Amino acid sequence: MRLRNTWVGLLGIALATTLACGGGSQETSSTAAKPESPSATPSGQKVDTATAGDVKGVAMLDGAAPKNEAIKMNADPVCVKANSSPQAQETYMVAADGKSLGNVFVYVKDGLGNYVFDTPTESAKIDQKDCRYHPHVFGMRVNQPLEIVNSDPTLHNIHAMPKGNAEFNNGQPIQGMKMSHTFDKQEVMVPFKCDVHGWMNAYVGVMSHPYFAVTDKDGKFDLPNLPPGTYTIEAWHEKLGTQTASVTIAAKENKEITFTFKAAGATATN
Repeated sequence: MRLRNTWVGLLGIALATTLACGGGSQETSSTAAKPESPSATPSGQKVDTATAGDVKGVAMLDGAAPKNEAIKMNADPVCVKANSSPQAQETYMVAADGKSLGNVFVYVKDGLGNYVFDTPTESAKIDQKDCRYHPHVFGMRVNQPLEIVNSDPTLHNIHAMPKGNAEFNNGQPIQGMKMSHTFDKQEVMVPFKCDVHGWMNAYVGVMSHPYFAVTDKDGKFDLPNLPPGTYTIEAWHEKLGTQTASVTIAAKENKEITFTFKAAGATATN
């Protein structure tokens, strides 16, 4: 009898506990399983190319271009043989008119909001050929592969000296050697140098979006397929510094910007 009373007491306790926790109420159980509300953080949006506009322009030099520094390659017979004519740095690449300025990196610095962009799978490329880096100034995307090639029958090394990304320094002693590298952060600009040939240098702009360009030999650049909005456009030159311009484009609108660099400072007009 005592044993029977004990089991009855235990059963009563279990039943009371179940009811207190909601186990006996289907409505309460359903409320507890209700999914959480979706996050308020926007996931980003793709650019609608049907409404996108275009920003074009030119980089100009106000005043006489400084003379590019001469390069002496006597220390490496391979480099001498590869270059029959005297060589000079590409610091000031000025067109025949004496005004249009090449090798200027132009990019959207601000204004893209929460737009998202696919990362290119095709590699950007820098080549060590005729004891020079080709190209001298270029752009690529964050996490895009960079193919580094030695096309010369002599030792080269590529020494990247970023501030926000990881530094690397790799030798390529054999002609045809290739390696690949990626940058995981946006950075304008990352300089390269060759510790073997001190005259070799180059610069890359690593961007989180596709709106960048390098001015050509006539100083021209093009930033196509920009969504409507107001943007800060920045132009960078390795010796003349940076300057910015603000531009607003409506749907399908085209705008032009002129950056005018001066020997001491620079201005932008649009």
